[in-house]
Amino acid sequence: MAKLLFFVAEDWFFHSHFLARATAARDAGFEVVVLAREGAHAAAIRAQGLGFVPLAFRRGGLNPLAELGVIREVLKVYRRERPDTVHHVALKPIIYGTLVARLLGLRRVINAPVGMGYVFTSGDLKARLLRPFVRAMLKAFLHPAGAVVVFENPDDLRSNIEAGAVRADGATLIRGAGVDTRLYRPQPSAREVPVVTLAARMLRDKGVEEFVAAARSLAASGVRARFRLAGASDPANPTSISETRLRSWHEEGVVEWMGHCDDMAGVWASTDIACLPSYREGLPKSLLEALACGLPVVATDVPGCRETVEPGRNGLLVPARDSQALADALRRLIEDAGLRNRFGARSRDKALQEFADDVVVAATLRLYRGAPPEGGPPHE
Repeated sequence: MAKLLFFVAEDWFFHSHFLARATAARDAGFEVVVLAREGAHAAAIRAQGLGFVPLAFRRGGLNPLAELGVIREVLKVYRRERPDTVHHVALKPIIYGTLVARLLGLRRVINAPVGMGYVFTSGDLKARLLRPFVRAMLKAFLHPAGAVVVFENPDDLRSNIEAGAVRADGATLIRGAGVDTRLYRPQPSAREVPVVTLAARMLRDKGVEEFVAAARSLAASGVRARFRLAGASDPANPTSISETRLRSWHEEGVVEWMGHCDDMAGVWASTDIACLPSYREGLPKSLLEALACGLPVVATDVPGCRETVEPGRNGLLVPARDSQALADALRRLIEDAGLRNRFGARSRDKALQEFADDVVVAATLRLYRGAPPEGGPPHE
């Protein structure tokens, strides 16, 4: 039995974004092992018949000695598990996992730089200082001989080819994590006051501050709507918004902070407009869920977000970091129920045609079975 090993930073991210692909690989005859930091979702992963190996891992860790210790532990795991195929997700697993794979002579490597992370989206001094180093590391490790690189949106695919970080014949596009269109489906609504929901980790880079500013502006001008933030703070991310600040917004009444939500289908069922004013994404799962639920979308015109919106057909795009443009777009949908319904119907069609689980799973299983990326050579 061929063995497939996922190396992902966090168990919750694997559970949310890769579980469907992993269980499909299991059903197709692969032995599947997940290497990640152990949190609240490890038991659920094991319950699916998947192996789980905990790793002491910090996404934001920069201590060289500690990071060398992580690499040594990854090397021990790869030697013990002897995987036939490794699937690395996000920047650190790509760099560390690919280094170890090269040391051990593993040829079937799939690297997935989902999003581009804090280093590439933030204007903070720390991010600007790290950016050249991370770019150099990615050029060295993102696309070794025999590897396939999977991008979630065409902007990232194109820019990495142009920058020489990947070869066109070994890179491919698989659009996001997919969405279960049976679980996420349209629900009738008779709400008189529209509900606008931003579902994401509570990070500045997700446009949370612009969302709050837009909500405050609309409330001051007499627009009747509820504005909700669904998601937890993420202290491991340098752009995380503190729980203290989130609670203060909630107590002020400008937004309702819901915290972490396990039942996202329920969140979207009680929503009339989905919003994500992010600065950059791979392909946000929250918006895929919103599309499947037949919701109109207001998002920023940036890589990843723009893939979910056909302007004027299922949603509206606004510039990043522009709270006034965001407020204007939200007002348009809040005040026009007919437009919301028309946009929502197209969102559901788009989810079914482009982002359903079976579409993403089938494309990924082809890579696990050794098929070449579209237009590329055989995967050795």
